[in-house]
Amino acid sequence: MDPAGVFATSYERDQALIRTRRQALALVVFLLLLLLVPQFLGPRLVSIGSVMLISAVVVVGLQINTGYAGQVNLGQAAFMGAGAYVTAVCASKLGMPFWLSIPAGGIAAALFGFVFGLSAVRIKGFYLALTTIAAQFLFHFLVLNLPMSWLGGSNGLSMEPASFFGIRLATDGSIYYLCLAVAAIMIAGAYGIARSRHGRAFVAVRDDDVASGMMGVNVVRTKAAAFLLGAFYAGIGGGLWAYYVRFVAVDQFTLLHSIWFIAMIIVGGMGSVTGALIGVFVIKVIQEGLTSLGPTIVDHLPFLGGDIVFSVMNVFLGGIIAAFLIFEPRGLMHRWEIVKRSYRLWPFPY
Repeated sequence: MDPAGVFATSYERDQALIRTRRQALALVVFLLLLLLVPQFLGPRLVSIGSVMLISAVVVVGLQINTGYAGQVNLGQAAFMGAGAYVTAVCASKLGMPFWLSIPAGGIAAALFGFVFGLSAVRIKGFYLALTTIAAQFLFHFLVLNLPMSWLGGSNGLSMEPASFFGIRLATDGSIYYLCLAVAAIMIAGAYGIARSRHGRAFVAVRDDDVASGMMGVNVVRTKAAAFLLGAFYAGIGGGLWAYYVRFVAVDQFTLLHSIWFIAMIIVGGMGSVTGALIGVFVIKVIQEGLTSLGPTIVDHLPFLGGDIVFSVMNVFLGGIIAAFLIFEPRGLMHRWEIVKRSYRLWPFPY
């Protein structure tokens, strides 16, 4: 945050991500800590970190689509699955390297999302949400009914580990670094989009598409571009997921996963790339904590049974989301902004 007395004197300065040397130093230290994760943490925590980075790419794309442009999207997991399958096909059947197959998955997912972006031109709100749910079912239908030689059907697709200059990225640490590199590029791009004229057009259409159209914003192109970008990010995340598990199956990308992606931006805060990252971290930490706690509860209370315990955990997670919608609908990022403003004005609250 900026210290008291430091204010922007130009629009470029106001939109800058890094304004002081302390902020630059904090960012460098944070990146170094991320690089050192595989060196000091165990395989399980490194694996959780990889999943967080993959989820961050997908949720940041959803933030651009829903948080900035206001286009409700309940099919992000389907777009992620499209990217994962195309990446797996390019890698296993065409022999493409990861630095080509992952972008190919992102482009394929973007084209899939663009189709539903065109429908967003005429519908909005609840009806748009139903349309994106249709994307979820269409994805499952295509995968399960196309010839098995194409996408593997219900058996899924297996693939070899990614390789970089002859080095196989098969360990938890190597996959973590791959996810970290791709996530850093995609997140930096998302910050750039949010601060560009395209990001301002997204916000204008979200707030009032009629007024923004009268002011010269191409509403049709903006809504379609929002879906295209959001699906592209999901496809890149799906490609990373394919290399992470080295096996792609249709049940890895369900409607429930799309709902959890929406929950992450609700918890973190709509309309903020940083909020999306915070939401991913908070939800994943809670999920992993409850997953680790479940077997302990079953051991101490065997009469409950594993199914009941894990069902209660899902209810608890759902309760957390409901609590945010009721008490903090603008997410943790909004609360953090309030704290920052209070800090900047202290001890002069007027």
